[in-house]
Amino acid sequence: MEENYPHGTVTLARLFAAQGYWGKAVNIYRRLLEREPDRQDIAQALAEAEDQVNAAGRKRPGDIDALFRQWIDLLLKYDRLRKLKRIKRRL
Repeated sequence: MEENYPHGTVTLARLFAAQGYWGKAVNIYRRLLEREPDRQDIAQALAEAEDQVNAAGRKRPGDIDALFRQWIDLLLKYDRLRKLKRIKRRL
C-alpha cells in the first residue's frame, strides 16, 4: 500500500509523527488524502496528528507559566545564595 506513494511518503509522515513533528505529519497526510480521498488509514492518521497538534497548542500556556514560575524561583534562590555568601565573607 505504501508503494503507491513516491519515496515512501506515508512512511515519512509516520516517522514525523513518531518523532513528535505532528505539524509536518499533518501536512503530508493532507497531501496524501488529496491524491486518494478514499484511504481510511490515512484519514485516521491525519485525525490523530491533528488531535496531537491541537493538544500541543493547549499545553503551551501552562508550560510557559510553569517555566516562568521556575525561573522566578531560581532567581530568588540565587539572590538568597549571594546574600549568604556575603554574610559568610563578613564572618
